[in-house]
Amino acid sequence: MKEYYLGIDIGTYESRGMLIDENMIPVADCSVTHGMDHPREGWFEHDADQVWWGDFCKLCRLLLEKSKISPDEIRCVGTSALGTDCLPVDRDCNPLRPAILYGIDSRAEEEIKWLTQYYGDDVKKMFGHPICTGDTATKILWIKNHEPEVYEKTYKFLTGSSYLTAKLTGKYVIDQFLAKGSFRPLYNRDGTINKENCRLYCRPDQIAECAYSFETAGTVTKKASKECGLKEGTLVIVGTGDSTAEAISVGLVESGTVFFQYGSSMFYYYCVDRYVDDYVSASGNGALKGGKEFTVPGTFCIGDGTNAAGTLTRWVRDTFYQEELKRERSGGENAYAVMAKEAAEVEAGSEGLIVLPYIYGERSPIQDPKATGMLFGLKGTHTRKQINRAALEAVGYSTLQHMILFDEMKLPPKSVITAGGGTKNAAWMQIICDMIGKEICIPERYQCSSYGDAVMAALGDGRFRDFTELRDALPKGKMIVPNEKNHIYYKEHYKMFKDLYLNNKAMMHSI
Repeated sequence: MKEYYLGIDIGTYESRGMLIDENMIPVADCSVTHGMDHPREGWFEHDADQVWWGDFCKLCRLLLEKSKISPDEIRCVGTSALGTDCLPVDRDCNPLRPAILYGIDSRAEEEIKWLTQYYGDDVKKMFGHPICTGDTATKILWIKNHEPEVYEKTYKFLTGSSYLTAKLTGKYVIDQFLAKGSFRPLYNRDGTINKENCRLYCRPDQIAECAYSFETAGTVTKKASKECGLKEGTLVIVGTGDSTAEAISVGLVESGTVFFQYGSSMFYYYCVDRYVDDYVSASGNGALKGGKEFTVPGTFCIGDGTNAAGTLTRWVRDTFYQEELKRERSGGENAYAVMAKEAAEVEAGSEGLIVLPYIYGERSPIQDPKATGMLFGLKGTHTRKQINRAALEAVGYSTLQHMILFDEMKLPPKSVITAGGGTKNAAWMQIICDMIGKEICIPERYQCSSYGDAVMAALGDGRFRDFTELRDALPKGKMIVPNEKNHIYYKEHYKMFKDLYLNNKAMMHSI
């Protein structure tokens, strides 16, 4: 009997599941879409029961139906979800409120200010970086301050993957990389719970125990089996954040490799061989959070994300490509495909138009939730084509900004891998390549978070000896090379992109 591995990832607007065989080849691939609630300015939420668990169960049944594979043949399950969310649940793992989403949710700004003053010079010691909207502990504190009735009923504060694992197995565990990165200062460097630090936020027993993402958390319970269709007793690994799963799916397992994921936001992981402290640029290029132990034992990782990438292109689509959207809904060409073609028709620089991508504030590298987007250099001759390309270039400039910071830290990457939904847009990937002036590897389309979940499930089941052996089993992808003329143009104009924010920061805040 052949053996199969299941991976399911829950994203901002879409969830995807994949079944792979023992040779790491996909045999079934399904997706379902969902919405994102935006009840107030700065608030972004998901209904965890309907979206996270609901999508998981839908995808399980769709994959089983599509593949005609028996649940008995599935050896192990891996899950991933939005990384730094905060979800309070009761003893039966029932959500007590909608999940507060990752760094795009800025409701805890007052808590961030208070904590910054409270810790004073110890902020770096406690959080490893200036406290920001991506820190889950601030969201827990917000619930404690604003929803005391929810706080009192909370059995565990979970994130997306730990919730899915708990629903499947009844075990409350969290990926040590995710916990030590986004739940600071609630965990120690060794992954144990810091009881002293917890007191300000929650009881130590209200957060999950740490384990490696690929380790076995438990098995599918009878109740979960009835709801999702998997066989009772099927192995389930701990799981992780979506970006980590995608990074593993494309082979980010050795130092010197940087991975940029272009999804709703742009997220990056840079695998290094040593611990790295926070870095703040003296030349105004921004700041990077310090490193932490990665999912791959023996390595460390610098990582963070922006607030907009795909969300920026979605705004362009919804604002300027309404007719194409209508035709797409009637069976016509995909609106994003039209946008990609039009972007390729415009030369580098978008005919003098520059976009700042901060339409939802910004995380890395400027860490400014009050930053705003900008269209600079707009002329009467510009059309939606130039705005479309300039939006793609905005994310490209942000990528270049991070590469400049790596160079300043004397950690120039040896290789660059990109992944995520944005890789479907060939024009966008060429812009990224031209921006940074380095070859980039674009993996196979199916190498995504859910594929990463599945291959880590194979590792957890013992199919591979270690991550190196796992990487060797992955497809090689394709390489694209930079256009030197375009690279020179972008490098010369990067200062303008950077200065547009620095020179307008005060006005952005006053608005």
